[in-house]
Amino acid sequence: MAEIGPAFATLLFKITSSAEKGINMPQITVTEHLLWHQKESPMATGRFTRLLNELILAAKIISREVNKAGLVDILGFTGEVNVQGEEVRRLDEFANRVLIHRLERAGVLCAMASEENADLIEIPPSFPMGDYILIFDPLDGSSNIDVNVSIGTIFSIYRRLGASGKRVTMDEVLQKGSRQVAAGYFVYGSSTMMVYTTGQGVHGFTLDPGVGEFLLSHPNIKIPEKGKIYSVNEANWSYWDEPTRQVISYFKSPENERGEPYTLRYIGSLVADFHRNLLSGGIFMYPADFRNSKKPRGKLRLMCEANPLAMIVQEAGGLATDGINSILEIEPQELHQRVPLFIGSKRDVLKVAEIYRQNLNLNNIETRSHG
Repeated sequence: MAEIGPAFATLLFKITSSAEKGINMPQITVTEHLLWHQKESPMATGRFTRLLNELILAAKIISREVNKAGLVDILGFTGEVNVQGEEVRRLDEFANRVLIHRLERAGVLCAMASEENADLIEIPPSFPMGDYILIFDPLDGSSNIDVNVSIGTIFSIYRRLGASGKRVTMDEVLQKGSRQVAAGYFVYGSSTMMVYTTGQGVHGFTLDPGVGEFLLSHPNIKIPEKGKIYSVNEANWSYWDEPTRQVISYFKSPENERGEPYTLRYIGSLVADFHRNLLSGGIFMYPADFRNSKKPRGKLRLMCEANPLAMIVQEAGGLATDGINSILEIEPQELHQRVPLFIGSKRDVLKVAEIYRQNLNLNNIETRSHG
């Protein structure tokens, strides 16, 4: 975890202390916050700030359309199927187009990758090229669009590994999550929020529709070390292996470390479930299952979902694992690789890893005894 500069740490202290005392501080916009980081960090550049500002503008446009989704003909399906084999909803397609249109012209990217596109999205030669790679899920939780449940945009930013000016190779894109330079998400709900990290803490901003600005509302977010909530689709119980069932049984049991069962809260929108647990404490789980032979490693994507959220949660004091390995240390093999995900409060995730390790060790012992 990167150290917070002394000046910025002082600013956060003043904001937090004033809020606790009920004193109104001048509102800090996300742009001011970015510029402050740029001044504090020798690694930060104006190009990076421009990249985030273009993401923010795209999110404002998407938020506007989400908020009026019931008033115009953008609900329902397009009739197309994306690379994941999922039907594309009209608002999915709109969000994807907006992000690509805004970011390819920014002059800061050398390539993009989207959950909706099978291949890398190259920057057209007519636009200037930069050294950053953007990977995103344009509209996570889109199956909930038609029923007015919170949805979101997830993004992950890397620096390219090769020489500038040349065509980006897939090897440059397939970097493990620990090499991310920034990650974040926008959640479109009762309010629109942006949560992001550049390795100097996790900060949340709420969109004020009156002035059209994201204002700092959640400085230096820290997830509770242990939560009270577990989030999982228990309808998949029949398709889980025995270690996974033991994990879920632990959180449901009054014999766990809390001494009482955790509360089940599952929205089915990754951004919404993660955001609640980040602020309140808890664990989100999407284990591997045997329901679909095409998805033996689970449903969630490593590059555009698990990695960015893992960076955020670890910067906030939590953890993310696939059950055995740290999410951020997994070497990706393909762009749309899927991975089991257990993410949230540190002690809750460590308990999951302990249960999986115990079963792995037991299986190894049994294998050796029969060998």
